[in-house]
Amino acid sequence: MTQTTETELPHWPPVNPVRSPFALIDDAERQPLADRAVTRVQLPTGATAWLVTRHTEVRQLLRHPAFSSDLLRPGFPLLRPLPPEVTSDSQGAFIRMDGEAHLRLRRMLTAEFMIKNVRRIEPLIDQTVAEALADLAAAGPPADLVSTFALPLPSKVICHLLGVPYADHDFFQSRSRLLLNRQAPIEQVQHAAQELRDYLRSLIDAKRARPDDADDLLSRLIRERVEPGELGVDELGGMALLLLIAGHETTANMLGLSVLLLTRHREQWAILRDRPDSAPGLVDELLRYLSIVRTGLFRVATEDVEIGGRLIRAGEGAIALLSLANRDPGVFDDPDGFDPYRQAHQHLAFGFGMHQCIGQPLARAELRVALVELARRFPDLRVAVDPQELTTRDNSVVFGLDALPVTW
Repeated sequence: MTQTTETELPHWPPVNPVRSPFALIDDAERQPLADRAVTRVQLPTGATAWLVTRHTEVRQLLRHPAFSSDLLRPGFPLLRPLPPEVTSDSQGAFIRMDGEAHLRLRRMLTAEFMIKNVRRIEPLIDQTVAEALADLAAAGPPADLVSTFALPLPSKVICHLLGVPYADHDFFQSRSRLLLNRQAPIEQVQHAAQELRDYLRSLIDAKRARPDDADDLLSRLIRERVEPGELGVDELGGMALLLLIAGHETTANMLGLSVLLLTRHREQWAILRDRPDSAPGLVDELLRYLSIVRTGLFRVATEDVEIGGRLIRAGEGAIALLSLANRDPGVFDDPDGFDPYRQAHQHLAFGFGMHQCIGQPLARAELRVALVELARRFPDLRVAVDPQELTTRDNSVVFGLDALPVTW
């Protein structure tokens, strides 16, 4: 067990992130991080934290009960200070809860996102993909794949599942993007969050005032959990907020980046059309290679724990860097190469442990169906501009493209 003696610490996130969609971080920033599994880094606030970059150690950190997700705990590694008026986290946001408090809410949703239930709604996914393909065809060529296909598809699916009117998509998409923007003024972020909470609370109140036998998730949770007193209305609102944002932003960004990557190599695009049975494995490799949550998952130690030969003391922050763990040469051969035939099921794109993404079966299904059907409908699809002209969301918690002009 050793302690760091660094005097000049790497900064995290990197001050000047590389704009290439396929570069996780600049090589100059990456090398000192790759030399050891756990490195002390300096955050924009001036505080320090431990950056964990290797596959084994990231799994160890994320499954260890001594690492808390509660951002209000002293020592939590924040990228910017919390406003002084923030004294408690949003109810129902179980992603920021630990232990039984987290499990209580998560268990209420587990069955909804089990593989067998996702298979049950695959006809909905198929129909939504078909509609999005028709919209893309009507818009071009050329057309923006992000705004006409990648973003509407998961937004419509999560709206249907939750019981949120898709007609309000401009409202919740714009607010969601603000919440994920690491450089947006904190007052704007707070205002956007409150607008979304108020919107969802009004929707929940309306459903409670007119009870029916609707089969959407919010209606079922109201009948089965809220009315019997097992779940508070504010807790349901917090759960809905989390699912609404995560349910469309991540998949939308994955779709845009995946199409950009696959269409650069025509043989890989053809695989989807000619061998749709290979799509599940291809999706796993896309998730590994692209790793769109690039700033990492943030935790704070509640007791002393040794990770990768470093002692992380109680009250010290730790960041699990999924992107570099997914490029660990000890786990993946030629990790910086994209291999559509790779068995990449060990990737950590959805996290690991008790906080692993609950919606991953849905995300996998959406990506698989969308990419296969897109390749079938548009076998000659290609990017309509020089890739260097594309702008990326470098300051977002979820990395992606602002737009992807395509033609066919």
